[in-house]
Amino acid sequence: MATVALTKDNFDQTIQDNDTVFIDFWAEWCGPCRMFAPTYEQSSESHPDIVFAKVDTEDQPELAGAFGIRSIPTLMIFRDQVILYAQPGAIPGHMLEDLIAKVREVDMDEVRAEMAAHDHAEQDGQDHGHDHRHEDEHQPAH
Repeated sequence: MATVALTKDNFDQTIQDNDTVFIDFWAEWCGPCRMFAPTYEQSSESHPDIVFAKVDTEDQPELAGAFGIRSIPTLMIFRDQVILYAQPGAIPGHMLEDLIAKVREVDMDEVRAEMAAHDHAEQDGQDHGHDHRHEDEHQPAH
């Protein structure tokens, strides 16, 4: 499956309609973005069950702004409409494949339970600014 161009018009629908969506925030003038593009495209063809999308930050500044994109390329990964990963920088092919494997292994029921517990603690005023996630528990390796 080839990559999909995301715009503000099809972004929400794409995230809602697909279990796993990888998003490459990029721009034509960005050298590292152009170097990452063939790696990203190859992975999209190897994993047809995952949507590999691209957001041209020049063409879609509202989307880039909504996600606080300050450096490109930035890779963001949604699974079941939850952001599991957001990291700037081009990723070598073998690391992208490792990341895909890790995203597939994440127990989303556990992630949702942890998010609910965190939200509940914040509502009760018990959150003291601590991130209750353990470094490598749910976040794929950088």
